[in-house]
Amino acid sequence: MEITQILGFVGALIIGLVLGLTGGGGSILTVPVFVYILHINPVTATAYSLFVVGSSSAVGAIDNFNKGRIDFKSSLIFALPAVISIFSTRKYLLPAIPHHIANFGSFELTKDLMIMSFFAILMLVASASMILKKKKECVDCENEPNESNNGLMILLGALTGLVTGLVGAGGGFIIVPILVFLAGLNMKEAVGTSLFIIAINSIIGFLGDLGHLNVDWFFLLLFTIISIVGIFFGIYLSRFINSQKLKKAFGWMVLIMGIYILYMELSGSGI
Repeated sequence: MEITQILGFVGALIIGLVLGLTGGGGSILTVPVFVYILHINPVTATAYSLFVVGSSSAVGAIDNFNKGRIDFKSSLIFALPAVISIFSTRKYLLPAIPHHIANFGSFELTKDLMIMSFFAILMLVASASMILKKKKECVDCENEPNESNNGLMILLGALTGLVTGLVGAGGGFIIVPILVFLAGLNMKEAVGTSLFIIAINSIIGFLGDLGHLNVDWFFLLLFTIISIVGIFFGIYLSRFINSQKLKKAFGWMVLIMGIYILYMELSGSGI
């Protein structure tokens, strides 16, 4: 086994560990591990990430289902347009984007650059949601659900599916606030329902790639299994570690990584 593969599998363990410790966020490391450690092209990396994220989220969703923390009505309203959007993005939109998109002087905008730059921006947004101090969340408090919000949830579901399809990240930091403020769920229900939605979105999105992607199933399944093992290890360690402080520290790491990826991609393209 090559050193890069060993480092990649260590990355898989860390991804699961962070997911288990913080309850979210670790999946945003998946694409950088695939691209910068394992040297997989961004389109394939985002596809592999969808599989890993979907499988990992399914583990969390099963646990929340057993605890009665999944709101299936909200899941249907949000996930149906998201699934259509993410599948269409992976099946039709991404393959239709040419490798060379445009030139602006000495700067060449390529498909890979577009994907990784968009991903880096998403990392910056995600890091802000983890770093910024919030009011203490009432995990059992519920907002008043409003049926008139359903149309907005459908629109946001479709947009979330588009983003997830492009960058291969779950988008829990986007989904949870939507479920809290528009669907009226308490925090525990929002997190459980979000994991359920992410699992469905990611797996369906990955299926959209199968017609035009050669999948290394042995590698992908091994990477996913290691990540899931990391989740259970992280859940165990979370009993002894302050998850909120850890999430904030992880947010700073994601911020630095996002800036680094943006710098590397843009500086390598003539800027």
